Amino acid sequence: MRFILLTAGLLLAISVHAAPLQRAEFGDDAVEAQVVVDKTLKGQFQQVRQTVVDRTSDLVVTTMGFLGVPYRRGGNTVETGFDCSGFVRAMYNQTVGHLLPRRAEEQAAATQKIDRSELKPGDLVFFNTMRRAFSHVGIYVGEGKFIHSPKPGAQVRVEDMSGSYWQRRFSGARRVVDAQDDAAKTSGD
Repeated sequence: MRFILLTAGLLLAISVHAAPLQRAEFGDDAVEAQVVVDKTLKGQFQQVRQTVVDRTSDLVVTTMGFLGVPYRRGGNTVETGFDCSGFVRAMYNQTVGHLLPRRAEEQAAATQKIDRSELKPGDLVFFNTMRRAFSHVGIYVGEGKFIHSPKPGAQVRVEDMSGSYWQRRFSGARRVVDAQDDAAKTSGD
């Protein structure tokens, strides 16, 4: 997705700077054609941006609908309950149509590493809760908070990452890259 956005931005920037040259060399018809290209690129950029916003919003809104579902080790449905990775996997599959691996450490390996300062709603946050990195996972919802299925006897809930327990155990942030992003990376990046 980043590749598409960067490409659209680059093409838009090139077209804006190329317009005076085209007028001098090719006349008013070229300028009119350039305006059409500019509007098309701008429209495509806005459409891609809106799709990303919609998907992220849908994901976060959907996860909130599962608040209160009980934790269950190995659980991956609302009927059985969720463990942490089962919850994340179900939310991404149901909302975005992206099937993540089953275990938290596999989810970390299958997603793109990002810096904590780059977190956006929908990104994954990982914690060391069992004396190993990436033993727990949740979905970042914004404003320093994440939603997860925490432990036996608890329910899906929102937590503040700035709490001392979570700060001490934070082991990384990851971004789920969809199939379109993967294709863009392999074809031209």
